[in-house]
Amino acid sequence: MAARIWIFAVVVVLAISLSLPSSSASPQDLQIVNAERRIDLSSHIVKAFLTLKVENIGKDPALDMLLAFPPTQIKHLAMVQALAITGKKKKKTYLPLDVKPTEQPDAPNDTGYFLVTFATPLTPGETVTLEVLYILTHSLEPFPSEITQAEAQLVYYRDSAVILSPYHIKQQTSFFKTPSTRVESFTSVDPANRAGKEIKYGPYEDRAPYSYAPVIVHFENNSPFAVVEELVREIEISHWGSLQITENYKLTHGGARHKGVFSRVDYQSRRSISGSSSFNALLAVLPPRVNSVYYRDDIGNISTSHLRPGFKKSELEFEPRYPLFGGWRATFIIGYRVPLEDYLFESPDGRRYLNFTFGCPLVETIVNKLTLKVVLPEGSKDPSAVLPFTVNQDLQVKYSYLDIVGRTVVVLQKDNVVPTHNVPFQVYYTFKPIYMLAEPFMLVSAFFFVFVASLAYVHIDLNIAKK
Repeated sequence: MAARIWIFAVVVVLAISLSLPSSSASPQDLQIVNAERRIDLSSHIVKAFLTLKVENIGKDPALDMLLAFPPTQIKHLAMVQALAITGKKKKKTYLPLDVKPTEQPDAPNDTGYFLVTFATPLTPGETVTLEVLYILTHSLEPFPSEITQAEAQLVYYRDSAVILSPYHIKQQTSFFKTPSTRVESFTSVDPANRAGKEIKYGPYEDRAPYSYAPVIVHFENNSPFAVVEELVREIEISHWGSLQITENYKLTHGGARHKGVFSRVDYQSRRSISGSSSFNALLAVLPPRVNSVYYRDDIGNISTSHLRPGFKKSELEFEPRYPLFGGWRATFIIGYRVPLEDYLFESPDGRRYLNFTFGCPLVETIVNKLTLKVVLPEGSKDPSAVLPFTVNQDLQVKYSYLDIVGRTVVVLQKDNVVPTHNVPFQVYYTFKPIYMLAEPFMLVSAFFFVFVASLAYVHIDLNIAKK
């Protein structure tokens, strides 16, 4: 009897599993009808745009598909995004899709994968068009690795002429856009041609899964290779009316290292020729309605800055104390205040939450390690952070003036941050208004104690002699 019940249960489970759509389509169930890839190499942040027309050639609905990346790129991936396109021409709509890293047991050559979940299951014979954006950092290799002040910067970019994919691709084309027309060399994989700033590979037809054709592009790139090795942003919430933001930067030039001597005369007189790969000015996009802005380093305040406030954003243009060449570093601090009512709100369940921007305010900058600290008012409880991507979270305690139990600090840490990560995030917490009276009560009590002590000292007779 027990054996019959066990067999019946197994049959029921198998029937249910076969009736459900597959959670991960096999490479044989999907094919890419047409693929176009455009890689932008105009800055040190490499942006790749993929347009994929995917068809379900299997017998069951497919819920998702895989994006494959070679091991040389997977460690430099900063972000992968995917959109589903519906409609045609002016009536096109873009629907964001869920993208998550995943692993495959039979991955060849240490290939890395991301899983893209379709908005609706892709039925047999149906097609869907996807727009994929992925961003690579530290993928341009300076060659030569050291240059003088008068030399331009040349870099290598390594990739494949064909798109690495676990699916069969019927037709595909790749475009590489360089910042200038100076291209020293590029690998030719027929058909391949170059016109101006663009190198075209393809079209290629009927490429088998995991096809790969390595190419190297050697070109000039003098864009600012601004890399923040470490950025610590501290946002301190005061319920008395403002947010205080303090940002500590450790900046470096990530391009070809400078060799030889530095001539200030040549740099000032022939800026376009001498020191073309360096940079001496930066732009920080700050929130609107900023006030009390300062910019300083270990020596003191730096006056070479200009603030342009606006209704939607504020821009801070500033210069380090010296221009940065390859391998040179600079450390500095930017601080400012913003009104509390613009960023602190109350949720329907009674909790308060901060709505601020994640990432780095500096334009076109890579951050190797970003630590963002949100200092909550003393007495705050049950903090929680909400972000659209994965970060490391931790809680700390900070003591400031007149604190008794300390202030809770929500610490968010993320590596390999790019401007695409500059999106809003929220930190929720509970707070009782009675705690706002703690510090005024301590000050009043202190003044009252001093007053009573002074009064007692004046009226008490401490003379031990008899009258």
